[in-house]
Amino acid sequence: MAKRSRVETELTVNQILDEAFKQILTIGFEAMSYTTLSAATGVSRTGISHHFPRKTEFLVRLDERIGQFFIEGLDFSSIESLQQSWYALMQQSERKAVLKLFFSLCGSVDDNVKTLKSLNMAKETAISHFAEAGSQCVEQLVGHSALALLNDGQTAQ
Repeated sequence: MAKRSRVETELTVNQILDEAFKQILTIGFEAMSYTTLSAATGVSRTGISHHFPRKTEFLVRLDERIGQFFIEGLDFSSIESLQQSWYALMQQSERKAVLKLFFSLCGSVDDNVKTLKSLNMAKETAISHFAEAGSQCVEQLVGHSALALLNDGQTAQ
């Protein structure tokens, strides 16, 4: 079997990461698996696990992209705009998936996963615009989001 070039390997890894990002936002991290990724990409499960031996490695590699995706929809022109845009994002299933992912990982024992930047990026941006008021606003929004997602889970059952 011929050895793959570095470029081919990088293309395969990026293809897997793109699909993992898509699945995290659509079916959720818990439902995403080597099998679902293999079916969507055509890369064997063994091939995927060669590049990503642990499932959490997808989160580490996609951390920045997930965070950027979430804050793209936020309006930092004022505290009120930030609040309104946050609540609007809560109505978008893919951005809501980022919040679900954040809360599901809060209790993780994997140190790489505990330090995911997704919501920290929103907080840091709010602080840069509004100082301590921005930090408090995002913390309050995170709390409201946790309650809303908890209520969603109870009504869905």
